[in-house]
Amino acid sequence: MQMNENGRVAVYPGSFDPPTLGHLDIIRRSAKQFDHVIVAVLNNTSKSPMFTLDERKEMLREITRDIPNVSIDSFRDLLVRFMKSRKASVIVRGIRSVTDFEYELTLASTNQLLDEEIETIFMMTNPKYSYLSSSIVKEIAMFGGPVHELVPAPIETRLVEKYKARQSNG
Repeated sequence: MQMNENGRVAVYPGSFDPPTLGHLDIIRRSAKQFDHVIVAVLNNTSKSPMFTLDERKEMLREITRDIPNVSIDSFRDLLVRFMKSRKASVIVRGIRSVTDFEYELTLASTNQLLDEEIETIFMMTNPKYSYLSSSIVKEIAMFGGPVHELVPAPIETRLVEKYKARQSNG
């Protein structure tokens, strides 16, 4: 495992649109395993996320403020290049199901092919979040359903505000 001046550095990449309690659980558990965890928000130009890149980064900063060895960053290049630039050698990925595993295994194998020094660690999602995804949260929130058991409180507030703004604009 590659070390830098910050010790063992891992990257937890994702779109986090919006961050859920499942994401936060993986972040907290990763922070116990590594000296530094970079939560890397994917800036995917081919998708149109609900929240802007800056909003997603700010939400993540807000909900991880109490975890001293976590930082928030973003990338739009290959993940392995981003990791090299941050002197990180471990990718953390949450696994909810067999379907997730098959997809994540493909990504892990590809990243290993691109850079053999990169390792991927799969972390099983806490069973109480095994069904949870950002897509489900957005769909429930869109119809005014309760999301307080799915996302941290500050995220719930932003979701409600975002949907109210969308309804008043269109």
